[in-house]
Amino acid sequence: MSQRTRINHQIQATELRIIGPEGENFGVLSLSDALKKAEELGEDLIEISPNASPPVGKIMNYGKFQYMENKKSRESKTKSRVVEIKNIQIKIGTGEHDLTLKAKKTSEWLREGNRIKIDLFLPGRSKYLDQKFLKERMDRFLNLVSEDFKMPNSPQKSPKGLTVLIERGKQTI
Repeated sequence: MSQRTRINHQIQATELRIIGPEGENFGVLSLSDALKKAEELGEDLIEISPNASPPVGKIMNYGKFQYMENKKSRESKTKSRVVEIKNIQIKIGTGEHDLTLKAKKTSEWLREGNRIKIDLFLPGRSKYLDQKFLKERMDRFLNLVSEDFKMPNSPQKSPKGLTVLIERGKQTI
């Protein structure tokens, strides 16, 4: 949590929408009434949503509240995953066996949820070959990839030769 949560007498709002310890709704109460209700139940009054109109307060144990918030933040950290862009480089003369191995690795990376940048490396004069021929060579490799993938853009000319970016999704070639 970025800002400190206010509890009991630290709360500055005059009226609060109060939620009970079991999730029941006590409605809108004045701060003093809400504090009395919390004291009756032997719990703390915690300001859950200070920006709401009126602010929302919950009656519960503050230690339990902190535990639940920490648990939520830990879960969100484990669920967030950085998508990497992996690179595969092939050449016009790359043999079938090597293409198969690289396609297998590409499929593995797609399964993990990564994006893959495929470079058809064109040394020297091969940069000036027919575009149709180069795209056929790229398609030859893409047909070997076993996972479903989509291409946000068609193959583009790059300083190295021909480049395409693929990511997991329904196959669109």
